[in-house]
Amino acid sequence: MNLNTKNSLNSFRRVSTITVIAVYFLILVGGIVRSTGSGMGCPDWPKCFGSLVPPTNVDQLPSNYQDIYLEKRLAKNERFIATLEKLGLNDAAEKISNDKSILIEEEFNPVKTWIEYLNRLIGVVIGLLIILTVWKSLPIWKIDKTIPILSISSLILVLFIGWIGSIVVSTNLLQWIITLHMILALVLVGLLIIVNHRSSKLRNRKGVNMDVPSKVEWILIIGIILMFIQVVLGTQVREQIDIISESMGNMLRDEWVGLVGINFLVHRSFSLLLLVIYLLYFFWAFKYTLRKSQVNLWSQVLIGLIILEIATGMGMAYFGIPAFLQPIHLLIGSLIVGVQLILILQLREHRQFRLNIN
Repeated sequence: MNLNTKNSLNSFRRVSTITVIAVYFLILVGGIVRSTGSGMGCPDWPKCFGSLVPPTNVDQLPSNYQDIYLEKRLAKNERFIATLEKLGLNDAAEKISNDKSILIEEEFNPVKTWIEYLNRLIGVVIGLLIILTVWKSLPIWKIDKTIPILSISSLILVLFIGWIGSIVVSTNLLQWIITLHMILALVLVGLLIIVNHRSSKLRNRKGVNMDVPSKVEWILIIGIILMFIQVVLGTQVREQIDIISESMGNMLRDEWVGLVGINFLVHRSFSLLLLVIYLLYFFWAFKYTLRKSQVNLWSQVLIGLIILEIATGMGMAYFGIPAFLQPIHLLIGSLIVGVQLILILQLREHRQFRLNIN
């Protein structure tokens, strides 16, 4: 490998690493937006109250601003409903058409507006970082075509996520759209982690000879699938909490969990199942992997994240769902998914290295 190729790989890996961190930061900020009820802080998209820089006072808006932006949202929804019908998703289209909550237009709140606006600014930065990731991936085409292909795929995905974000606003935070938005964010993180790992393999072709059974990888695959489902379930629980808090005037927080019902019980039961899966993985991981190997070190990171996830989950369940814990709980769950993906990629790399030397 010549010097220019090495420099290209190093440059790509730096940019892709920064991009992964930035996406996780956006997930945290998105959680803050949800926990502060700022999702409709800007009633239009991509601008905010029709401006690149939002107002700071209601006096800067026309007196009928709520009617203006409601009309714009409904026009966008009509186009979205038509798209769903063309795709054969008639049930989803009908639900949006008949959802009266979409007609509610929030009053201007400068704090919520600027929280949502900062969320969008960070999203723009991430878009620019992914464009830079694609550009940095192009010189790698000659040695690994998968990296630029996946990088371009991540750019297409982030554009789609941005469009879904606009639908979240136009539908006044429709629950299943928010869940889809979160799922796509996790898929984006996964793509970026995969391309980052592939570039690392190209830069360093040396491996560690560890005889790790395939069952260790499979238990992780089961874990990542279940954790992905758990994050989605947590998003749905959060959506129900939003409805309950609004109906109770954001009062009596201690009673919210009890009113969620079966979804919370399923979410909590999944946590116990995941704990069993992870305990089994940790037993095998520390039995078969070498100390101070990357797999061993990342496994320790996973232990720490799981402990924090359990602690924040218990904190929300027993202390009236404190607002500051909600985005942290979501972020840690998302990090657990990412760390498991890293471990799966590393285990496959070690298995391939062992096959090559035998």
